[in-house]
Amino acid sequence: MPSGSAIDPDILLAWYDRHARRLPWRARPGEQPDPYHVWLSEIMLQQTTVPAVKNYYEKFLTLWPRVEDLAAAPADAVMAAWAGLGYYARARNLHACAKAVADDHGGRFPDSEEGLRALPGIGAYTAAAIAAIAFGRRAVVVDGNIERVVTRLNRLAEPLPGAKPAIRALTDAITPDRRAGDFAQAMMDLGATICTPRKPACVLCPWQEPCAARAAGDQVLYPVKAAKRAVPVRRGAAFVAVRADGAVLVRRRPESGLLGGMLEVPGSAWRADAPLPKRPEAPPLAGDWRACLAPATHVFTHFRLELTVFSGAFGQEIAAPDGLRWLPAVEIATAAFPTAMRKVLAVAFD
Repeated sequence: MPSGSAIDPDILLAWYDRHARRLPWRARPGEQPDPYHVWLSEIMLQQTTVPAVKNYYEKFLTLWPRVEDLAAAPADAVMAAWAGLGYYARARNLHACAKAVADDHGGRFPDSEEGLRALPGIGAYTAAAIAAIAFGRRAVVVDGNIERVVTRLNRLAEPLPGAKPAIRALTDAITPDRRAGDFAQAMMDLGATICTPRKPACVLCPWQEPCAARAAGDQVLYPVKAAKRAVPVRRGAAFVAVRADGAVLVRRRPESGLLGGMLEVPGSAWRADAPLPKRPEAPPLAGDWRACLAPATHVFTHFRLELTVFSGAFGQEIAAPDGLRWLPAVEIATAAFPTAMRKVLAVAFD
């Protein structure tokens, strides 16, 4: 239940004016936010930390300074620039959204939540964030940091994810009509720097007085989360074929689905009911395959992947089978391999 003191948004905005984080995508005080910058950062920040995003954001702006530049870029170049950031459907949707903005909106992002949600890859949260931050629209913005702040302010006992509608309603109740973008960013900063998951710095918080969880002394209990389920494991084989000139045999994954459109080395299906293979079954090329000592492992959102890595050396004259190609050695470092495949290559070349 909330405490007796009112939750005043102006108090938070005054704190934000003094303590706002300086981030590459944020407009400085007095500057008009660039919707392209806001959109790009919000897509990259989905399920990804600020430190991980900074270099990617700056790289994208260097390569494609305007949304029209990104729209005109080859899809392979966009996927390669995104490689390592994870959740690769975001990269495909990013490119599709840039094309839609360039082709259908004259290079200008819609300035309403409804218009933004009609674009590829923009959901309810991202539309609200862009509408508020880039265009000053009053919108209810709720990310993970804001969930933590709001559940502590109100000592909300309902566990996530079921509590999301209540959290949104509570956030709506304190979102001001003016400076909605600053308010959303202030809430994010409060959660990121003061109202942290462990050891929140309540003595520095501008809202310490109205915070019900601080008054009860049980801040770290919020937000309440449903019990985690065991993470399933999938296993399979990956084949790293290396030609005499250093080229590696690769293929492109289907455009839809997990890691869609990314490069990978050939391998078996990933099965939940299978042990790690000890012998190379159905390799892409006939030859002398060696099992590496350690498997390659990677944790996705919903499962853990374990792959036995088989490596093989082949002559310069060996042709790539249908559906595969030899990737030149000089392109391996910058190719659009997802992190899971980078781990496979690291095991093979160790």
